[in-house]
Amino acid sequence: VVLYPAGHYASAITVKASAKLPSDWKIASALDLVKRDAMRTGDWYEFKPVSLETLVDSPLWAGKHFKRIELDTQNRAPVYLNVFADNAAQLEAAPEHIEAHRQLVTQSDRVFASRHFARYEFLLAISEHLSFFGLEHSESSENVLRLGYFTDWKKTSAGRTLLPHEYAHSWNGKFRRPADLWTPNFNVPMQDSLLWIYEGQTQYWGHVLAARSGIVPLADSFDSLARTAASLDTRSGRVWRNLQDTTNEPLISQRSPQDWSDWQRREEYYEEGLLVWLDADTKIREMTQDTRSLDDVAKAFFGVQDGRVAVVTYTFEDYVSALDSVAPSADWAAFLRQRLDTNTKTTLLDGIKRGGWRLAFSETQSEYSKSLEGAFKFTDFSHSLGFSLDKDAKFDGILWNGFAFKAGLTVGMQLIAVNSVAFKAEDLRAAITAAKDGSGVELLVKAGNRYKTVKIDYRDGLRYPKLERVEGTPDRLTSLLSPVK
Repeated sequence: VVLYPAGHYASAITVKASAKLPSDWKIASALDLVKRDAMRTGDWYEFKPVSLETLVDSPLWAGKHFKRIELDTQNRAPVYLNVFADNAAQLEAAPEHIEAHRQLVTQSDRVFASRHFARYEFLLAISEHLSFFGLEHSESSENVLRLGYFTDWKKTSAGRTLLPHEYAHSWNGKFRRPADLWTPNFNVPMQDSLLWIYEGQTQYWGHVLAARSGIVPLADSFDSLARTAASLDTRSGRVWRNLQDTTNEPLISQRSPQDWSDWQRREEYYEEGLLVWLDADTKIREMTQDTRSLDDVAKAFFGVQDGRVAVVTYTFEDYVSALDSVAPSADWAAFLRQRLDTNTKTTLLDGIKRGGWRLAFSETQSEYSKSLEGAFKFTDFSHSLGFSLDKDAKFDGILWNGFAFKAGLTVGMQLIAVNSVAFKAEDLRAAITAAKDGSGVELLVKAGNRYKTVKIDYRDGLRYPKLERVEGTPDRLTSLLSPVK
């Protein structure tokens, strides 16, 4: 709860904060202590006076198991990784894992060519007691990831775009901010019309920077992109709701759960926004014979006034002008409005195609897909029977007009048995493969205190998204995901 004088800009109200913590806890924050040597354990901490705007934008994290890692202290604006964990063992990181995070800082510098913070503090919790979470701030970010982030590195690729995403927000969203998202204080509601840049392009940079830095292996980046493309390519809700309209979702739903997200189209300015900016990036590369890219737009737009932390707002027209400055022969306003305002998917996969790849499907599940299901405790049959299951075998996603939908299954039901045998994920996979002979898949489900059996006539086998190389075309996708020298 924040109580503050009415009628003033939050940036004009000065606050001197202090906090008392258990003596064996350590702290991390973008706030400066009155005494720098007080960045230690114990009791009261006093911070230098800041504006209310800065205070709210500068969270304090504290805990018992903690490690502070220098990512870049040579620059005038240093960057640190502060790791909190459920136990001390989760803090142990191999040198190559730390180097990947250092490369995140380096690769971000090469995209944005500036730093809009005095000091940047990654706040990372590795925990099974906190939910997966990310939140951006100008000079820090809050990130919660699951156990094994460092200690089980090969199996925790899913979710590792989080830190790159939140770091990119320091430029896109916190420094350069859509004009209708900026407010003078916390009583004035934000408007979200440009979230497809604020979040959509940040989702793109998070994906790209994770790959360029080595935080996510290149193969996993391709698999992640394939999953995103396949999911959006089947999105039934597109017939009634365009991408622009999804930016209203946080205003009207407050991110409440949705049972039919495939039809309702939640905050798809994130993932579909990623595809829009992949489309724009590959288009710039194609137009300029691969001499320029969206990186050049980022330098021109987000790299202005190096060192400034205070917000600089922008409009749709401002960003179109930035695109025009790099690739002037395209009608960028029309390009963007077509993807934002129409209900078709004709351009959805253009970035992948122009990148030299195409969406395809395999009966073999990739290692990335397995790690994703393991990390988020679900089992995905969306592209075959049209549903996904949570850790308790309850249907938590039903594809609108898919096979499961047409069989009368709905979110919240529980899968009890497959072909009269108690449900196991591997048995269902085997049953889907066997059903290619036309025998179908029989499911026993429970809804409340009632049971029913449904038989699904499905014959196409297991289907997991993947990207396939289109021979004879430029491989722009690998290029844009590779480190910038």
